Amino acid sequence: MKFRFHVLVAGLTAIVFGAKAQLQPSPNYKANDRFEQMGPLLPTPNTFRTASGSPGRDFFQNRADYDIKVELDDANQKIIGSETITYFNSSPDELKYIWLQLEQNLFEKGSIGGVTRTGSVNENGMSAASLSALTATGGRAGRNSGPDREYGYKITAVKDKAGKPLKYTINGTMMRIDLPTPLKTGQNFSFGVDWNYLITEYYGRSGYEYFPKDGNYNYFIAHWFPRLAAYDDVNGWQHKQFLGQGEFTLIFGNYKVAITVPNDHIVAASGECQNYKQVLTPTQQQRMQKAANAKTPVVIVTQAEAEAAEKGKPTGKKTWIYKADNVRDFAFASSRKFIWDAMQTDVYGDGKKIWSMSFYPKEGNPLWEQYSTRAVEHTLKSYGNRTFKYPYPVAISCHGTPGGGMEYPMISFNGGRPEPDGTYSEAVKAGMIGVIIHEVGHNFFPMIVNSDERQWAWMDEGLNTFCQYLAEKEWDYKFPTRRGEPNQIVDYMKSDKSVLSPIMTSSENVISLGPNAYAKPATALNILRETVMGRELFDYAFKEYANRWKFKNPTPADFFRTMEDASGVDLDWFWKGWFYGVEPVDQDLVEVDWFTVNTQNPEVEKALARAEAEAKAKTMSKIRDAATKDQTVVAQDSTMKDFYNSYDPFAVTEADKQRYQAYLASLSDEERKTLESKNNFYTLTLKNKGGLPMPVIIRMEFEDGTDSVARFPAEIWRFNDAQIQKVIATSKRVVQWTLDPFQEIADIDTDNNSFPRVSKPTRFQLFKQQSRRPTNPMQEQRPATQPPARQGGANKN
Repeated sequence: MKFRFHVLVAGLTAIVFGAKAQLQPSPNYKANDRFEQMGPLLPTPNTFRTASGSPGRDFFQNRADYDIKVELDDANQKIIGSETITYFNSSPDELKYIWLQLEQNLFEKGSIGGVTRTGSVNENGMSAASLSALTATGGRAGRNSGPDREYGYKITAVKDKAGKPLKYTINGTMMRIDLPTPLKTGQNFSFGVDWNYLITEYYGRSGYEYFPKDGNYNYFIAHWFPRLAAYDDVNGWQHKQFLGQGEFTLIFGNYKVAITVPNDHIVAASGECQNYKQVLTPTQQQRMQKAANAKTPVVIVTQAEAEAAEKGKPTGKKTWIYKADNVRDFAFASSRKFIWDAMQTDVYGDGKKIWSMSFYPKEGNPLWEQYSTRAVEHTLKSYGNRTFKYPYPVAISCHGTPGGGMEYPMISFNGGRPEPDGTYSEAVKAGMIGVIIHEVGHNFFPMIVNSDERQWAWMDEGLNTFCQYLAEKEWDYKFPTRRGEPNQIVDYMKSDKSVLSPIMTSSENVISLGPNAYAKPATALNILRETVMGRELFDYAFKEYANRWKFKNPTPADFFRTMEDASGVDLDWFWKGWFYGVEPVDQDLVEVDWFTVNTQNPEVEKALARAEAEAKAKTMSKIRDAATKDQTVVAQDSTMKDFYNSYDPFAVTEADKQRYQAYLASLSDEERKTLESKNNFYTLTLKNKGGLPMPVIIRMEFEDGTDSVARFPAEIWRFNDAQIQKVIATSKRVVQWTLDPFQEIADIDTDNNSFPRVSKPTRFQLFKQQSRRPTNPMQEQRPATQPPARQGGANKN
């Protein structure tokens, strides 16, 4: 629709449009709720955590130091350990007891995590393992499980420093130790625990992988020792039970760990090895020295050496000693199958070298020898540039099972395995590099920025996935990122609200953990960076958060408040919509009304009126009647004509010209400027159908082939969150309007984003095709005579 309007004079300085009146709020009007401050949704600031989002003057953290001796029983897949723990109470509270975490009890019979697992039998068939998992009364134990193997911790001793037994109570995955005397502020308490447990098959976080072809095991040992629960100003003791989904809430400390394994095993662990001279051969030590000055990975244990170990038998035991300071946890991996490569490089150009290492069986080659260690180094550099420099001496990637990944301080267990012939698809390659970046990146969140994973999965997974998305793009511009782009979260946001959880949901209660805790918060941060805040403001605030809370334990409120405090951008509406709600984004460009200024110039306006009248006269009846126009009464009888038969209403008269000159003389300078602008004025009617308010981004395509983009902050919805009108003035005529042209806001319905509407074809197949496995072009194009590509150049060292 097109309208022409007048510039009024009569003492008015504003332009008045002949458009529709401003729409009144809808019955579902919630704008004030959406754009008011979060208020009671956030905890009240105090002397522990301030309103700015930084640690307060009374902020505290307790600490626990560990001296551990552990043996891996390869014959029975068993861990046997003893530890001395020194616990430091820095809190203002007197503690009568302390709590330890026993996550291996997830696998004992009757565990809450096991008996509350739900599911159903598939009538079309199920694997024995799937059926066993559904009917199990404990955690998933694996191939060696049976009635004679009881999983979970066996605590054999709990005693004080003098060797006197301490009273303790085990409640599921938690153990309370009653102290002989209350532990006051500033005091510490030392005690010992002896334990053992049967290792489970790798379940995604820890365990073993068995290789039937050579009869060997790869061990990935984590949450393997009784360790202190967190005590802080927010929760007191954080002793939520471990149900398998919510991860770990831990405190910092210094570790000394002696790991005894078969003497043909290679060990990787958190921290720095203190006795390489005792556990490595002279040749391996020489390779370590070479790797200390290399810019590309150097193989420490070759594939040939690992294959020889696979076929041999251990002749004794060997103890690897590790030291790790100021870490929140400790994990290790051990196997005779491990190939090991490494390089020590100046990651940040500051003269401080960091070890990047990888441990993997031959089943991981050729992918692992080519990419793993380089991906480790890249991750440290990428994450460090947007947060803080990696403070630890080493970062390790271990190849654990074909898929998935898990993180611990300085070490991670990662998937990504080629086919048996050594070929792989592009998806497998990208998946492996992506999971290494993700798990190594977890060193920053939550291993250093130490969030409460048991409560808030998104604080580590979401922030880390966002940084992973950026690091993947820095690895390769064409990297097929899986999470981070707004259009990649659309299918999840379209889901029925009954199956959606807010991001701000406790980790163990989240439905669809991957989309909710990983993809949605990562996407939200990307939208903040690219669309809401801009890169400069976002990057500064994000780095400020990381530095404020490194080696401390932030809460969601600390993150929200810091991002606003450091940027000066009010984001409460964003946190409420994206993190506390489940509404999607769906903006609808309902209508565009087109207005132009009535110039009052008779030469212009009467010509336009003539053209409009002639256009209206071109009806089908008028076109057909033109053939008989000379047969009308007036045409054949001149006496039937008068003044109006020769009158031209669109002719410009002297009176018209005089009125126009008088009109011009009456205009103010501002009104004359508007009159001469020759602008087009468009009134856009927009609906917020999804409910989640977001910035309005609209592209205008002009009739001359050029285009322009207008951006309006989310506050455009603050007076009416359901429907608004916005006037846009342009000097050129717009022929096409498009909302969210660059897919920035995760709009779930793009069909209503254009005006006039643009039809999009739906593609279909003429014939139903059978499903097939993802293509592996490397395998398809390999000549049948070419040998498998298991061993590559890296193993020539």
